[in-house]
Amino acid sequence: MSSTLPVFSVEELPTGELARLDGPEGKHAATVRRMRSGARLLLSDGRGGMAECLVTDVGRDALDLEVVRRDTVPAAEPRVRLVQALVKGDRGELAVELATEAGVDVVTPWRAERCVARWEDGPRGAKALARWRNSALQAAKQARRAWTPTVTEPCSTSEIVAALRGCEAAFVLHESAELGLAEAELPTAGEIAVIVGPEGGITEQELSTLRAAGVRPVRLGHEVLRASTAGAVALGALGALTSRWR
Repeated sequence: MSSTLPVFSVEELPTGELARLDGPEGKHAATVRRMRSGARLLLSDGRGGMAECLVTDVGRDALDLEVVRRDTVPAAEPRVRLVQALVKGDRGELAVELATEAGVDVVTPWRAERCVARWEDGPRGAKALARWRNSALQAAKQARRAWTPTVTEPCSTSEIVAALRGCEAAFVLHESAELGLAEAELPTAGEIAVIVGPEGGITEQELSTLRAAGVRPVRLGHEVLRASTAGAVALGALGALTSRWR
């Protein structure tokens, strides 16, 4: 299946030989991408399913398609969860975008104590979460990923600890760590969690709570990375250090 074809997101892949791409994705394909009859594209359900399609007709805001082939892409192993502290402005969306391009499987927004950004319950918090989820969706399509990362509801530190109980390994990026991520023992299956703190840093109490839950502080190198880029760098390292990129 070609890795150069444009990708459009659908809730479910077509089951027959013919399909219709409508709604926002169909309008984007017809009016923005200006897809024409005879062109090919990929449909993705975000859960590993991909379908290569031939455009047979173009409407005002929809495309008629013929399904050429289907494919199922297995999920990467081990899975990686990024626990990303809330970041002010659009840098939080950038963190999600970069992590998605680097292959993250789950993003959990973290309401850390020193976060400048505050996602309060209600419409404003829901809108901010929707922006993160849309960043993951758009980045997954841009990267032609068969799997769209899940962006969970924002969590407190105690909720993060509970969410990490099923992980095979969990690491928090911290400048005081003596252990480098490249030196850590990494599982070959299951889930690895990587925790990235806010711009103001992780408090000693938070670090103590995470340590007590079995989270190991690690560093990526001697440089200090921004909260919006550290997750993607860690994912790149894990891609090379595990079998994810093989």
